[in-house]
Amino acid sequence: MAISSEHKGESTPKASGEIVKIENADIREEDEWIQRYPLLRDKSQEELDGLNKAVLKKLDWRFLPCITAMLLMNYLDRINVSNARLAGMQKDLHMSDVEWSAGISLFYVGYIISQVPANVLIAKSSPRIMLPCMMLGWSACTICMPAVTSAWGFMLCRFLVGLTEGPFVPVVALLTSSWYTKQESPLRMGIWHAGNIISNVFSGLLSAAILTNMDNVAGLSAWQWFLLLEGIVSILVAIPGFWLLPNFPNNTGTYFFTPEELEMSQYRQLVSAGGISEDDEGDYWGGFWMAVKDPFTWLFAGMHFFIIIAQSFKDFFPSIVGTLGFTKVQTYLVQAPPYVISYIVTLVISWSSGRRLEHCWHIVGAIAMSLVGAAVMISTLNVGARYFSMILLCSGPFVALNIQLSWETTVVPRPRTKRAALIAIANCVSSVSHWFTPYFFLTNQEPRYQLGGGCIIVGAGLTIVFCVATRYWCIRKNKVLEKEEERTGVVNSWRYAS
Repeated sequence: MAISSEHKGESTPKASGEIVKIENADIREEDEWIQRYPLLRDKSQEELDGLNKAVLKKLDWRFLPCITAMLLMNYLDRINVSNARLAGMQKDLHMSDVEWSAGISLFYVGYIISQVPANVLIAKSSPRIMLPCMMLGWSACTICMPAVTSAWGFMLCRFLVGLTEGPFVPVVALLTSSWYTKQESPLRMGIWHAGNIISNVFSGLLSAAILTNMDNVAGLSAWQWFLLLEGIVSILVAIPGFWLLPNFPNNTGTYFFTPEELEMSQYRQLVSAGGISEDDEGDYWGGFWMAVKDPFTWLFAGMHFFIIIAQSFKDFFPSIVGTLGFTKVQTYLVQAPPYVISYIVTLVISWSSGRRLEHCWHIVGAIAMSLVGAAVMISTLNVGARYFSMILLCSGPFVALNIQLSWETTVVPRPRTKRAALIAIANCVSSVSHWFTPYFFLTNQEPRYQLGGGCIIVGAGLTIVFCVATRYWCIRKNKVLEKEEERTGVVNSWRYAS
């Protein structure tokens, strides 16, 4: 078979998505697993490889572009107020810094409330329907935002946007890990993470186009047009999702795959997880309690929390770039290159992580860039050095977050409800940081933002601590598995990727 459990060897993702066959795979074990699938059991190796390629091709050319576009709009709608602030939204609504930061924080109140219950429920339902519906919900809230006239209206809209956006990224991570093998996931998650990274590029470019040319058009401020147009585009992106997204391998219909491809999708995941099916156990809340009791959940939650602290500059990036002394249009435009570089770095490091099935040191190396970037930002006013520090700030946490998501879905693959709960819990814990980090980037901290930079340094350092602790726990769990094999003589194909 063209895929394998990690302890049997290393599979290398190619540019085409093909997975190289592992010569030392345990054929006896895979022969036993394939008997569960009537449409596959009598096929030759060449036919199985052909089906594997067909499944990957459909996922890479239908699911992946669709979810990337949806995530681009998800993140764009999340950060749009940062550029709207630069264009005068805070001033027009007569909001103080504290009121503005409260609105940013309330987004994450709604974001946290909805994540765990929604992700656990969607794990056994239809993401094909729920994801586009969530997108339509936050788009409607964004379209309403230009009508607000006070601080409380801004806060309410941001809360509702957070409520509808909350489950989206955890569900996408869950869905990706349900279709791609552990070798394939890091690169694919890196590709759809483009939505997170490239949205910042688009936000800067759109700001330069809209916020500088549409002020007072039809009696609306430029920032009102900016939010209105983004909400409309988000609706247009959501609608195709009803046809381009799959559900899970066990409940996706033939609208997406042929019956043989559906069985191949399930078999790929069975081999990747060492012979354990996604649906072997776990009801809605049984999986939740399994996640709560697993130390991995809290290790990844801590890691995620501090990665987001290291990324806390994101909502204020236009204001930070504004301290470099460029004109308003130049400030919008020079936001783009750091995020373009960040995206390229994310793809390269994520590819390396998946190829080597190694996560810890890839995260440590990436997050160290943020630590250096923050140190430079607060220690000098030199424009060139500060701009370089912003490139480092952007690259580190995006890479680390992408690999962390892949890692947590790799070491806790089954049952699906447990994996869903782990992803959501970690995301919820990390989102708590947004309740206080906005207060570290107030205007009275300009131009160095010493408090925010110090926050980033602490977040990066503690990310490294949690990362190394998680690696230690993986190694310890693997030693327990090896001792059990020696005691019983029964080979267990599962190993925890570190």
